[in-house]
Amino acid sequence: MFKSWNGARAIAYRVREKIAHDLGTAVNVQAMVFGNRDENSGTGVGFTRNAATGENVPYGDFLVNAQGEDVVAGIRNTEDLDALKSQFPKIHAELMGVFLRLEAHYKDMCDTEFTIEQGKLWMLQTRVGKRTGAASLRMAVDMTKGTKGPKGVWKISREEAITRVAAEHLDQVLHPQFEAGVKKVIAKGLAASPGAAVGKVYFTADDAVDASDRGEKVILVRSETSPEDVHGMMIAEGILTARGGLVSHAAVVARGWGTPAVVGAEAIKIDGKKFTAGSVTVVEGDVISLDGTTGEVVVGSLALSQAKPPKEFDIILQWCDQVRKGKMAVRANADTGEEATNARKLGAQGIGLCRTEHMFLAPDRLPVVRRMILAQTPADEAKALEELRKVQKKDFIEILKAMDGLPVTVRLLDPPLHEFLPNVHELEIEKATAVAGAWSSEQEQLLKAAHEWSEHNPMLGTRGVRLGVVKPGLYAMQVQALMEAAADRVAKGGKPIVEVMIPLTVTREELALARSWVVKGIADATKGSAKKPRVSIGTMIETPRAALRADQLAQEADFFSFGTNDLTQMTFGFSRDDVESRMMPAYLENGLLKRNPFETIDPDGVGELVEIAAQRGRAAKPGIKLGVCGEHGGDPESIDLFYRAGLDYVSCSPFRVPIARLAVAQSILAGAGKKKTETK
Repeated sequence: MFKSWNGARAIAYRVREKIAHDLGTAVNVQAMVFGNRDENSGTGVGFTRNAATGENVPYGDFLVNAQGEDVVAGIRNTEDLDALKSQFPKIHAELMGVFLRLEAHYKDMCDTEFTIEQGKLWMLQTRVGKRTGAASLRMAVDMTKGTKGPKGVWKISREEAITRVAAEHLDQVLHPQFEAGVKKVIAKGLAASPGAAVGKVYFTADDAVDASDRGEKVILVRSETSPEDVHGMMIAEGILTARGGLVSHAAVVARGWGTPAVVGAEAIKIDGKKFTAGSVTVVEGDVISLDGTTGEVVVGSLALSQAKPPKEFDIILQWCDQVRKGKMAVRANADTGEEATNARKLGAQGIGLCRTEHMFLAPDRLPVVRRMILAQTPADEAKALEELRKVQKKDFIEILKAMDGLPVTVRLLDPPLHEFLPNVHELEIEKATAVAGAWSSEQEQLLKAAHEWSEHNPMLGTRGVRLGVVKPGLYAMQVQALMEAAADRVAKGGKPIVEVMIPLTVTREELALARSWVVKGIADATKGSAKKPRVSIGTMIETPRAALRADQLAQEADFFSFGTNDLTQMTFGFSRDDVESRMMPAYLENGLLKRNPFETIDPDGVGELVEIAAQRGRAAKPGIKLGVCGEHGGDPESIDLFYRAGLDYVSCSPFRVPIARLAVAQSILAGAGKKKTETK
């Protein structure tokens, strides 16, 4: 048992499911009954509701004269519960009665295993069953309406329904689907796990992992899967098996992870590193498309479109919003009008981070940025900045329009200027290999600037507010563009709410200087205007010093936004780009870290800094607004810490907004439940 617990597959599974490695394992000893005793015996697996769709209809698989392993291993193709009803009507009726009792007891969908020995039903085990995202949402909503049980109607509360839905369930219903069109279906199996997947075919888990490491999208094809294949299943875009039922290993694992899967596709015949389906042969490396919703296998790559979540998706999130109201808001990180529009559709209550540098990277704008950097005179620099002001104003107008009436936090330029210049080494090589006369004076200027602005440690170099001090015209231009955009929206009847955010401040003096630039920009842009936009000025907390001196920074700030990506890097001394691929796997495997701190916030270090900054900031300025805009803003475990720390909002990527809405509501409910327990 301990060898099993400490096996590579078990470790990989626990890492994915965030299960502690030191829990240990247990052994259950029970008397044996035999489903393979005779033709009046059998075995099966049953779910009290449909685990794929959530429909309140029991389903499962069974085999006559067989043992349980025969069902779940996919060695033999199984029969469904309707066949059980026709062959063993009394057993079927008894099983349905057990299903009703189990649901009434657990108030949830149950996964069961049973054996029939010489005409007698034995229930071997039951547990709350795993389910797809769509099924989870439907069951949660349906169970609030009431379900008939053996002793009357039972139901769950809306609050319980919210806690039943996991973050990954929302992810699953946002899975892409195939667009309508002509497709060459070569086989059809059981729709084991919904969603669409496109990738290159590989026939072993090891080959699939190797291909994934090369950056390929992979479809794992097996006769049937087993625990030995878990590492390949983990990285696969989709899973296809020739044998097995809806409760086979492949089906259950894929559903739990939200990986599209088609099982029991008997038309495919696997031979080494190829398979045939009728007259079609698919070899290793060929691209196929899988539809885990319909069970179809298609040759080639089909176009994907975003999924349409079921109606229960909106119902659950509306309930979440009712729980969250007045407690914690959810914003989105968005840099364009289109992203802001999508974020609002997904329920974002504003923009928590608009990264202005992304506006500079468009092909038509990058040359202008470089002209500003290369400018030899103040006049040349001013001319380039004026061009940038015009395009930034247009961008800001689109974002403010999309988020009209909601707060929009605009971060002034953060990255160092070398990021807008070509790589120094590439320019040196280009110069060295250029033919005589081909290297221009403009290229020489670019190389000189690349050398001047290059830094040994750019993350800790001339970036953020430091860049504003060195090139004050840059921040002045951005503030002017933003204020003009806000004034334009006010003139057209809009209600812009602007929050100007200064990045990387570490001293009160820095923030006071930067605030003076913004105040002047606001005054200049709105001079003579009868109606002025609502504007607040704040800073990011992304260094340990800023967190520890939050009381001083609060004197100059209307709000704080925690940049937890950089705060994590600077607190740990980790370079995210380097450590995640090199040392992080080893640290996690050896238990040196319980979690990847870039995915889930470190509560003992970074999390404590957030709590300290929140406490000190509010002590100095009770009304200061607090939020977070790092990647952790979309992670449920991190959100729980932010809620307990008293933050006003979290901000995350647009497609994580629904997950954040759910996670915030769950944190609030968990806190309320804890308080009730403590008062008893």
